[in-house]
Amino acid sequence: MAPRRKRMRRIFNIPTIKGFKPYGNSCSQKGKRELISLLYEEYESLRLCDYEKLTHAQACRLMQISRPTFTRIYASAREKIATAFVEGKQMIIEGGKVYFDSEWYRCSDCSCHFNHPDKEAIIENCPLCHSTNFHKVESES
Repeated sequence: MAPRRKRMRRIFNIPTIKGFKPYGNSCSQKGKRELISLLYEEYESLRLCDYEKLTHAQACRLMQISRPTFTRIYASAREKIATAFVEGKQMIIEGGKVYFDSEWYRCSDCSCHFNHPDKEAIIENCPLCHSTNFHKVESES
């Protein structure tokens, strides 16, 4: 029997960083160059529970997934972060089966991310540096 299809998870905020890199003498040892990939939905689960202080029940409703699924995503995120810290591995935040709550854009000049909740209005420039050099951030599929 084939596994169930993975449902899209709703993401409200794009991570402000792309990942973390350890530094120090022990980080240059052989075997420590392996990357750990934290998925967008794992990042979002950490943000909602640990940063926004929501309960699992509140967070799973926001992400439009079941509570057991949310708990698995959250546990996976914490395990990956612990592995990266203990073993001194680089962590990147990318991928996953997600969609954004509103349209998000990234400015090529100042690298800021900003969203576009008003669908009728046209975005003409970056709200931070007022550059017209920006592009839409596409969700993963």
